[in-house]
Amino acid sequence: MTGPGPRQPGTPLREGSPRQAGRPRQAGPLQAGGSDERRTGYRWVGCDRCGAAVQVAKFSPQHTVVQWNPESVRACAEFTAGAADGKPSALIEGCASLRDSIDRAVLQGRLEVSPP
Repeated sequence: MTGPGPRQPGTPLREGSPRQAGRPRQAGPLQAGGSDERRTGYRWVGCDRCGAAVQVAKFSPQHTVVQWNPESVRACAEFTAGAADGKPSALIEGCASLRDSIDRAVLQGRLEVSPP
């Protein structure tokens, strides 16, 4: 007898699964309103150092969400340097140059801080 197999990315956890235990049941944005309104806050920001383009949302001065894609990871000078040292990109904390570019985008009004 075989089980349902591994959970696919983006699918909800099953009720009663170990990672769900003890958590209150909440409706996600797609369940509650039919769409994820947070996506409207994402803007493309290019790194001033290497030109890597990522999607960014700022939900507060401290909360920044960066969506990397394979092309931006390959273009990033800091990720390339980390990879040359043998680190997988998932273990590289981030890119200081891109962080500076994001801060400049906020100061110049190209990226808004919009609470969820």
